Amino acid sequence: MDAATQRERQLTTDGNENMLDGIFDWVYQEEVYGRGNFRGYWWSPDSSHIVYLQLDERPVKRFTVVDHIPTMQKIELEPYPKAGFPNPIAKLFTVAANGTAPHEVNTEPYSGGDFLIVSVDWTPDSSKVVYQIQNREQTWLDVNMADLSGGGTPKTLFRETTKAWVEPDHNQKITWLKDGSFLWLSERSGFKHLYQYTADGTLEKQITNGPWEVRSLHGIDNHNDWIYFSGTERSVLGTDVYRVHLDGSGLARLSDAAGEHRAIFNPAMTQYVDSWGDIQTPPQVSLLRNDGSRVRVIDTNEVTALRDYRISKPEFLQVKTRDGFAMEAMIIKPPDFDPSRKYPVYEYTYSGPHAQQVRNGWRGTQYLWWQLLAQRGLIVWVCDNRTASGKGVESTWPVYKHFGELELRDLEDGLRWLTSQPYVDGLRVVLDGWSYGGFMTSYALTHSTMWSAGIAGGTVSDWHDYDSIYTERYMLMPQNNPDGYQNSSPRFAAKDLHGALLLLHGTIDENVHMQNTIQFAYELEKADKPFRLMVYPKSRHGVSDPLLVQHLRMTMLQFIDDNLLRK
Repeated sequence: MDAATQRERQLTTDGNENMLDGIFDWVYQEEVYGRGNFRGYWWSPDSSHIVYLQLDERPVKRFTVVDHIPTMQKIELEPYPKAGFPNPIAKLFTVAANGTAPHEVNTEPYSGGDFLIVSVDWTPDSSKVVYQIQNREQTWLDVNMADLSGGGTPKTLFRETTKAWVEPDHNQKITWLKDGSFLWLSERSGFKHLYQYTADGTLEKQITNGPWEVRSLHGIDNHNDWIYFSGTERSVLGTDVYRVHLDGSGLARLSDAAGEHRAIFNPAMTQYVDSWGDIQTPPQVSLLRNDGSRVRVIDTNEVTALRDYRISKPEFLQVKTRDGFAMEAMIIKPPDFDPSRKYPVYEYTYSGPHAQQVRNGWRGTQYLWWQLLAQRGLIVWVCDNRTASGKGVESTWPVYKHFGELELRDLEDGLRWLTSQPYVDGLRVVLDGWSYGGFMTSYALTHSTMWSAGIAGGTVSDWHDYDSIYTERYMLMPQNNPDGYQNSSPRFAAKDLHGALLLLHGTIDENVHMQNTIQFAYELEKADKPFRLMVYPKSRHGVSDPLLVQHLRMTMLQFIDDNLLRK
């Protein structure tokens, strides 16, 4: 639209339900560009051109999701590429804002196999498109540069590889410097760190280093050559704001209090807004200078109602695995804790790759749920297995090609330490998780006898059922790893269920389809294994309707009471 005249101009003409121009489908928004982000186009810095992603959905199988509440059921047919099934065909186009015909960016060098276009950007002078492309199983990532016209063979600046997979990050843009060189974040060493490349893609140097991670790059002050970023150099439990010189010297932490800091810098990189919180403190917002000194407090966000509750202070600790890995853990004891008593245990897990749950950050309603359980006389236990620890991607690589086995071993080691404490009743332990955590709970109860009960929400019971981009990144395609898929899927071990099990699922879950829970229930029934099942209509990958959330929590409390507190 022309801002002056309000005149609209159509730039593409071939879009339809099967040909998406500048719009992501479900799998691209979920697994590549960020949940809820369906915008697949990018303006050039000078606003003269747009580059957009085109997705051809014709090869993609449709999955049926049914809303049973209307008299005539509402049917959703969603293009959903399951592991091993055809993906959408991705192409990249540039188009001038004045309405000339789009130009396709040449991807011919990759035409021999499936590929994913996982990030798109422009050079600062708007003359070239910079995009990242991966093979289907995401074992490498190329950073390419193409002319505005789309013609010719794009130049590959470099290829990113690791010992296993390369995880795409749509926020991972090239940061250009005034001399034409650029900054890049890479996990090649096992930890995400900053690197500098020359304009032609030649590696110049590594800027940050060590057994910690750069979590996000905020930018660079080109006048003083300070790079600003957030990372875990102080502690993996939190996130701090740092700066470092371009040559790697002068690394300094700008944030003071321990916890989770989220920074938003102004364009000049002279000031930033810092949102800080910890496990007991809801986020507080301040304005700071780029040396970390405070300009003023914007919002103290005092939640006085928290003082009215009997809140137990969480304790952070480390537990060693059988092979010496230091796992981070958190324990919340009842407010009236008596060390001479024996307490049952509620354990929460997610366990998925690089998805830590033990964090010194505000957790909102989840934290209050944990406090409620502690008030009811339970020990609340959260222990991150190594592949979920956030301690660099090197700690995650061991999960490659097989889900469940190593995660379970680590969770067992953590629980074994906990149940060795004199105040813990090791015969009354419930494991709870949703999504990957639901998978992990289902896997644990079919492959271990250490838990007396489990709550599995939105579970993946068969990895053949989940989407291609996420699953194949860690497991490869089923055709290339059949044993891994078989051994990692709880439905095939249903006959070995140990303990009480509560299955929960949203009936219109478009992410982890309810098919997973139905398949698991079918195998449990055939094996004559008792279990409980509760489904939530009109709920997707999580329950959000307040009335249903209340029912969900009461159902969980009832199950916990029956299996832990009334025994």
